[in-house]
Amino acid sequence: MTRFDPAVQADLASEERLSEPPAATVACVKRLDGDYMVLGVGGKMGATMALMLRRALDAAGRRGIGVTGVSRFSRPAARDMLEQGGVRTLACDFTEPDEVAALPQAGNVLYLAGQKFGTSENPENTWIQNTVAPALVARHFRDARIVAFSTGCVYPFVPVEGAGADETEPVACLGEYASSCVGRERVFTHYARRFGTRLLIFRLNYATELRYGVLVDLALKVQRGEPIDVSTGWVNCIWQGDACARAVQCLEQAASPPRTLNVTGPEKLSVRALAEDLGRRLDRVPVFVGAEAPRAWLSDAGASLRLFGPPTVAVDQMLGLIAAHVRAGGATLGRPTHFEIRTGEF
Repeated sequence: MTRFDPAVQADLASEERLSEPPAATVACVKRLDGDYMVLGVGGKMGATMALMLRRALDAAGRRGIGVTGVSRFSRPAARDMLEQGGVRTLACDFTEPDEVAALPQAGNVLYLAGQKFGTSENPENTWIQNTVAPALVARHFRDARIVAFSTGCVYPFVPVEGAGADETEPVACLGEYASSCVGRERVFTHYARRFGTRLLIFRLNYATELRYGVLVDLALKVQRGEPIDVSTGWVNCIWQGDACARAVQCLEQAASPPRTLNVTGPEKLSVRALAEDLGRRLDRVPVFVGAEAPRAWLSDAGASLRLFGPPTVAVDQMLGLIAAHVRAGGATLGRPTHFEIRTGEF
């Protein structure tokens, strides 16, 4: 592909705002030693993470420090976009021992790989992706600082009147996906304890951007007049750029023994109220079905908020940006979050 390939340029334009590093992220990479590697860079958050790292390092005057993005790269345009953004790319299947063993070492590793959608049809592949791959990666990068992404889905449903599940809440495996995510955490923790690896488990609850996320799902349903199931009546979310910035800063929080941290926005958000707000912005009347259940997947991110402060993009800003994007017919990733599903089947 050429530098002016439209797909590449569109991806770069979409990532421009998301990957802008906050001052705290620039300060963080200025303090850390070693190169950086983003495993699973081809996923929905990987490009933002890798490009933010590159921009933060450049802003910190550390242009000689490398950022490498690793993925199977089923979408060639994503690889070209990263290369144009200054990120070195390598192709790797994380379930293949020889391919993982051939990866160069890095001092700082962000692990974003994994599988969620398609679990109901192919649960065995989800288990391979979410447990076997982490075992190979954890052994290979035993000397690195590792931030390994997980999910709030490892928690049980909690009462909606409360603040949500904090890091002391025992995990509960609702469905194959959540079970495999607990497995991923256990595998990373096992090898971290065995080798003394500095590890942080990053339990993320709904990153959102213009092309993907709970707010995008709601905006599209409102715009199309599709019914919105409010059985799962409350959610958390955080702007994807803020989530990535926190993940980078979590490299400094990686510890031995390992640490776990919830990451999401500070608010518990009503699905009904969000849809009504989007309806006003889109000149549509939302259509609701069901009634709010007394429990939902909610995370208490108090610990991460005390570490990093409030997100830079507030919910009202997100709603405005997403409504304008949907109204203009902007592109989406075409991957609904299925936040409303309460059986754990994805």
